[in-house]
Amino acid sequence: MTTNPRAVADTDTFTVRRTITIEAPPEKVWTAVTEPEHISRWFGRTVLVGEGVGAHGTITWPEGETMPIRVEAADPPRSISYRWCNDDAGRVPDTVDAAPSTVFTFTLEPTSSGTRLTVVETGFELTADPVKNLESHREGWDGELDKLVGLLEGGSL
Repeated sequence: MTTNPRAVADTDTFTVRRTITIEAPPEKVWTAVTEPEHISRWFGRTVLVGEGVGAHGTITWPEGETMPIRVEAADPPRSISYRWCNDDAGRVPDTVDAAPSTVFTFTLEPTSSGTRLTVVETGFELTADPVKNLESHREGWDGELDKLVGLLEGGSL
């Protein structure tokens, strides 16, 4: 499996960023970050109603916590942005509002050996505890994207 740098949390801009290299073609990576049945294998059980911008639904973690999610922007097959309400403060079930939600964007770039995938999550300044949430999501992106790399490079996705 490819060894990739860890995610970085920036407390000045309230963002988390991680760029990884995956030895898989961009088409496979695109499918893995956009199709709910594939997202569910490495991230959390994902259900989306509709397609493209405006598609909405939920992500449910193995511990049982469910969060609303919505596709905010898409530029297939280069980038996709999701907004999710992942902060208990002010969360309304099944609703994705600007506050206290964050937005994460996957950007894909072809490389000679596969795909460079960058995730940038923004909006932590709107959450109840920005510094705690930054660190939690930094750790989360490390673990989740490592699972994605393992599945894609292992041929399981």
